[in-house]
Amino acid sequence: QVQLVESGGGLVQPGGSLRLSCAASGRPFSRYTMAWYRQGPGNQRELVASITSGGSTNYTDSVKGRFTISRDNAKNTVFLQMNSLKPEDTAVYYCNAKFVFQDHWGQGTQVTVSS
Repeated sequence: QVQLVESGGGLVQPGGSLRLSCAASGRPFSRYTMAWYRQGPGNQRELVASITSGGSTNYTDSVKGRFTISRDNAKNTVFLQMNSLKPEDTAVYYCNAKFVFQDHWGQGTQVTVSS
């Protein structure tokens, strides 16, 4: 069973930066496709960014050029570097791990962008 623990959320002013981390325990981390999702107030959960076991990345259009997803397989950790944050980035951010039929979620971390 994979367990995911997110950290790094908080309150930041528009234009600021945050770095989210997701530490994974359990089966070999390197095989999983890792992703960050978010769910804002009144919105459905949406995919923000993903990174495959081979390092290929994908981003939703609204964060391209501002967010960067990366992984450190030696530390079983995936990161989301968020720059030039906007109020519309306010959401609970969730870490996700997928491998074949396995689908695991973290508990989420709150990101609030406000002046």
